[in-house]
Amino acid sequence: MTRFDPALAALFVDNGFVPAAGAARAVINPATLQQVGRAAEAEAGDIDRVLAAAEAARAPWARLDAKSRARLLHVLAGRIEAADPEPVARLMSLEMGKPYPEAVGELANVPSVFRYFAEMARDEAGRIAGPIQEGSFQFCTYHPYGVSAHILPFNFPVLLMAWTLAASLAAGNVAIVKPAEATTLCTLRFMEHMRALPPGVVGCLPGGPAVGRALVESDRTHAVAFTGSVAAARSVGAACGAQMKPCVLEAGGSDPMIVSAQADLEVAIAGSVMAAFHLSGQVCTSAERFLVHEAVHDDFVAGMVRYARALRIGDGLGETEIGPLVSEAARAKVARLVDDALARGARLEAGGRVPPGRETGWFYEPTVLTGVTPDMAIAREEVFGPVAAITRVGSFDEAIRLANATPFGLGASVFTRDLAEAMRAVAEIEAGMVWVNNPLIDNDALPFGGWKQSGLGRSLGRDGLNAFRRSKMGVIDGRAAVQDWWYPYKPEVFHRPA
Repeated sequence: MTRFDPALAALFVDNGFVPAAGAARAVINPATLQQVGRAAEAEAGDIDRVLAAAEAARAPWARLDAKSRARLLHVLAGRIEAADPEPVARLMSLEMGKPYPEAVGELANVPSVFRYFAEMARDEAGRIAGPIQEGSFQFCTYHPYGVSAHILPFNFPVLLMAWTLAASLAAGNVAIVKPAEATTLCTLRFMEHMRALPPGVVGCLPGGPAVGRALVESDRTHAVAFTGSVAAARSVGAACGAQMKPCVLEAGGSDPMIVSAQADLEVAIAGSVMAAFHLSGQVCTSAERFLVHEAVHDDFVAGMVRYARALRIGDGLGETEIGPLVSEAARAKVARLVDDALARGARLEAGGRVPPGRETGWFYEPTVLTGVTPDMAIAREEVFGPVAAITRVGSFDEAIRLANATPFGLGASVFTRDLAEAMRAVAEIEAGMVWVNNPLIDNDALPFGGWKQSGLGRSLGRDGLNAFRRSKMGVIDGRAAVQDWWYPYKPEVFHRPA
């Protein structure tokens, strides 16, 4: 097949779509609960077929010079830029409920990732060290691992794929993508662009945890990128460790948002609404725990409530800011955490229910809670839903202490106009990323990843490229000469002072 058909449970191999041998399942729109296509659960034969294609493509791709590889990645980026985003964006909205403008925006950010890593790999190919012996040339070069496996989340199925896929390809690896079950169709549809690359360089295997496990445990994959829950990341990390296989693990978080007494409150409220409710709170770096100074607490809460009640809820293909959660289980988790907080003394300021008239689908209103305490489950677990859990604090010191009182450490946000507070936040908050007055921003050239249980390794930037290549030290002496420290030892080295 040259074009993807969502009704055919397919996989992508050797630049074509072929029916999978494994069983098929219905793909359900979380807003309407109607079927939008079929996706396969790849079986052993499917996995072997994609791995074999990757193995065949591995050596030719690795042998390409950096300029030629970069040229192909730029061609790929150009095709993505020139393509109508509608087919992939529409499928994304249908599969997981993402508002259509956000799906289009996600795709718009993809080409620059491939262009960045195409040029970074050309520029960062190794280094020369100052020699420790006269006449010796001593240096380091970088080399691909071989076949990388990319196990993806549902929330940004194409962009987060590009973050690690582009780095891996630029480093000289070939790659196999395992899409999230909830976003299989849009990921497969996006694979049409991969025909800009030689056959076998990128494959796509749909399926659930069993397929991901098979790729991680296979001796025919050599590096892994994973985004998902802490429990799943631990399992992937353990399997990779048993094989000495490098991995990048992004395991989510429970990000704090500090609103200082020195904040521009109008900006802080608007930014906090986006940080809490973007993609219905289903963003790894969503602000979930709000630590708000008592001097501005009441006005901040009033503004959050006003915004939350004004957000439009509905089907991702309609005029809406808040789409459904991805599944019934996802909504049930959010409801459980909100109900537990209320039972333990939190106050419901807005939301906290299924929106009236939206009983079909997995919708949940943007929710604002106050009086949240650190012992509540909602302050200790990742919510991954449209909830702002607000705690009143008496000082910036208390805010930083509570921000760090978590096993997670992905990102953190601060609103303040005080430079000293901004500098302290970046220095003292235990997280891989800290945003001041501008939450949720990422940069192709800067590393993305977490501390503590939020993960290992980094995507993006030089760190993201190095995650998919290994170093080799080289030493070349232009002249062959016997060194004075070689055997046999000279007599004087045995002399001991009296």
